[in-house]
Order: sequence, then C-alpha cells, then structure tokens
Amino acid sequence: MPPHIYILLHKPYGVLSQFTEESGKASLRSCGPFPPGVYPVGRLDADSEGLLLLTDDNRVKHRLTEPAFAHPRTYLVQVERVPGDVALASLRSGVVIDGKRTRPAAVRLLDREPALHARPVPIRHRKNVPTAWLELTLTEGRNRQVRRMTAAVGHPTLRLVRRAIGGLSLKSLQPGESRRLTPAEVRTLLRSVGL
Repeated sequence: MPPHIYILLHKPYGVLSQFTEESGKASLRSCGPFPPGVYPVGRLDADSEGLLLLTDDNRVKHRLTEPAFAHPRTYLVQVERVPGDVALASLRSGVVIDGKRTRPAAVRLLDREPALHARPVPIRHRKNVPTAWLELTLTEGRNRQVRRMTAAVGHPTLRLVRRAIGGLSLKSLQPGESRRLTPAEVRTLLRSVGL
C-alpha cells in the first residue's frame, strides 16, 4: 500500500473548503492540482483564511476532527473594539453557543497587528470603532465557533486566519500555496494524534 499523502494548504479568503464550486465561489481546486483521494481535515468558512491539512489518511482525519481527541487549532482573530478582562475571561472559560458551553480556550490579546498578507477584500473599517487582534486556541471545532464566541462577548470577528493545527503552522506559505509535509513533520503529526 502506498504511503499516505499529507499536504498543508494556505486557504485564501473567498475559497470554499471543498473541491466542488458552489454558489459561484471558488473551491480548493483553484489552489491545486492535488492528488486524487485527498480531502480537507475540517473546514474553514469561505470568508476565513489560513491553514488546512489535506490528506487521504482517514485515521488522521478522524483523530483531528473528533471532539473527544481535543486537538488544538490556533487562530489569529481581528475583532471590533478592544476586549477587556471580562470578555477575555469569558472566552477563556467558555461561552454558551446554542445552549452548550464551549470548551475552555487559550486566549491572548496581541499588542500589535500580526504580519499577515493583504486580504483581497478589505476589512470593514469604521472610523470611530477601534479593532484588536487575538490569538485564540480551541480544542473543538463547532460550526463558525470562533466568530460565534467573539460575537457572544460583544466583539464581532472581522478577520479570521487559522495559524496552526497542533504543531503544523502556516510559516511562509502564501495564500493559495501548498506543500507536502516532510517525513519528520509526518512523524510528529502521527505522534501528536496517537498513531
């Protein structure tokens, strides 16, 4: 049996996390070509950007997406206004979404804007409303969870970039670029998911 394929992709803004186009939106196919049989592990909304892992290894997909395994995913999040201690504490302890509390999250208010590429569609700018950047690490992946959590504490998300999945990170990948994991990265990934 040939070895499994593991690819890191920097999903651009406006691209769906699937290989079929829908509602006139571009799909992952626009970032390829990719080998047959690889699929994204998890999802990022079309209006979110950042790291996606593509693989044909169903065991890894299961371990990374099943909530019981609590695998960390780290995001850079631009929000409206500067969150205070109460909002940050709420994000850290978990907020209620659809009647269920989210798991505790690691949250850090960044003291400056992270070095990111320009987005093709500008962020909504309101002259009298400041913005702030958070680094947020989750161990579960509910639908639009980051956006719903920040909205629940009164700080809507303006830009969302997934920076890392466990020990894998964007590093120097530019939007639309992809690369295969090195053998050392594959070993680290498999160890991190208990395989």
